[in-house]
Amino acid sequence: MINPIPEGETLHEIANRHGRAYNTLRNQWARHKDWPAPVGKRGRRLTYDSAAVDEVIAKHFGRPDVTLDPHRLYTAREIAEATGMRPGTIRADLTRGRWSEPDDTTGGVNRWYGKTATKALTARRGYRRAS
Repeated sequence: MINPIPEGETLHEIANRHGRAYNTLRNQWARHKDWPAPVGKRGRRLTYDSAAVDEVIAKHFGRPDVTLDPHRLYTAREIAEATGMRPGTIRADLTRGRWSEPDDTTGGVNRWYGKTATKALTARRGYRRAS
């Protein structure tokens, strides 16, 4: 008797498809309370339903699609409101060198052009802790 081809994909395949490190998937994403249960095994590796995995990733780990006017200046608060981040996160990332330097500091307020903020956002990791 021939065994049927197992459906689903392994953590390695999920990591490759989403462009993330396998260790991030295994150690963080797959341990989230909403991560789907395995649907089978392929050799020693568990397999997961692709649609269920994509749903969890979009809800909890995906980067939000943000459209900022590339030629407009935004404050940290305005960027935070558009992205769902906290203004303090942007300020902390700026202090630690993980966020681009402001394009304008007139009046002591840091402002970034939309294109600069979008570039900084795409460089950020996508994992958010569960509430």
